[in-house]
Amino acid sequence: MISAMKKNWTMRTDRILSFAWAIAISGVLLAQRPSPAPAQTKSVLVTGGTVHVGDGKVIDDGAVGFRNGRIDYVGYNYGVTVVYDTVIDVKGRHVYPGIIAPDSPLGLLEVEQIRATSDIQDLGGMEPELRAIPAYKADSRVIPTVRSNGVLMAQIAPQGLTIAGTSSIVQLDAWDGDAALIRSGDGVFMTWPAAYQRSGWWAEPGETDSEKKDERAKKIEEIRTFIRKAKAYAQAPPPVVKDPRMESMRPLFTGSASLFVRANAAREIIEAVQLAKAEGIKRTVIVGGYDAWRVADLLRENKVDVILRRTHSLPLRPDDDVDLPYRLPALLKERGVRFCLDYAGNHEHAGVRNLPFVAGTARAYGLDSEDALRAITLDAAAVLGIDDHCGSLSVGKDATLFVSAGDALDMRGNDVQLAFIQGRRIVLDDHQKELYRQYKRRAEQGQ
Repeated sequence: MISAMKKNWTMRTDRILSFAWAIAISGVLLAQRPSPAPAQTKSVLVTGGTVHVGDGKVIDDGAVGFRNGRIDYVGYNYGVTVVYDTVIDVKGRHVYPGIIAPDSPLGLLEVEQIRATSDIQDLGGMEPELRAIPAYKADSRVIPTVRSNGVLMAQIAPQGLTIAGTSSIVQLDAWDGDAALIRSGDGVFMTWPAAYQRSGWWAEPGETDSEKKDERAKKIEEIRTFIRKAKAYAQAPPPVVKDPRMESMRPLFTGSASLFVRANAAREIIEAVQLAKAEGIKRTVIVGGYDAWRVADLLRENKVDVILRRTHSLPLRPDDDVDLPYRLPALLKERGVRFCLDYAGNHEHAGVRNLPFVAGTARAYGLDSEDALRAITLDAAAVLGIDDHCGSLSVGKDATLFVSAGDALDMRGNDVQLAFIQGRRIVLDDHQKELYRQYKRRAEQGQ
């Protein structure tokens, strides 16, 4: 009896504490956020800084001009021949294209400890019809902290299931998901069955036992069957009654969307690429890609790009060099595989603000400086299929750029002072900066 009463009291206490925690967090979540900037009405010239175009070119004493949200001049300062309404002198500073975060739960996850603020995955197994954009929270408190380091665009992607759903690409200054959209339904995300099982403390790898192998083979066959069914549906005349799942797969066979496959081991990558090719999927992108450099020939031949896993992480195998994750970008570059950099992993929605420093680490481990920048700008745009209007500072593209006092890929120099999204000058304040100011004032007042 006493034991039962104690158990009930413990459960009630846990619920009360959980409720109190939720109320406290909710109060914080209601804190004021910067409002989206109004549309650009006056032309702007950013002049005098070092312009990093994003395609490898660097312009000293350069200038970037834009009007109506589009860039109309990129070049040397002395080459400007037209008049701009607003001229901003950034001499001694650096101008960069907006950084793009692929495969991100940004806006789908707010506080990891509170399930009600997490919308990164749903129930089921093969659910391509699940769309990330309706769940996207454009006014997330996390988003302003990400913009403060130059990350101005993101691919919002679902997670968890074998086929988790459909992603979309957004710019990070909008009232809602519809206003944020750059490209809707750019790809379907799939997780390939793991080739190896790891157990115990950090990576005790080994071949799966026969039961696990059979289970894995069954899962792959289920994927194959589902894709074949989707292929047949796409090739048949349009049905009177549409199947939402099959309709969501149709763009993979027309080339209007990509299949993003989360896979790391060489065996997983090979299986996924071969299956996609055999079933007529037009474009495949490997997400994770730890062993992608080992199968570079296959990827090049099939024009498969890679969204490379976070380099700020431990090796997947205990016998790998401890710095191998840092060298992966350079290895892929050497082997001619197009790739961009990801920040997937623990606390990725908040930590994605560190994406420029991931590129900086890749630079320190063999990647050229402008190639490192390209891996989070132009090549990221190309992998996501938006490089025709995003990713570099080029005439005709969106005026999405930022100005840093120092080297944006180095945490010692990254100091974003100005940022524009589609020509709109955005507010770079956030709740973390407000907390800093608040406690600085307190210290100055001696409280």
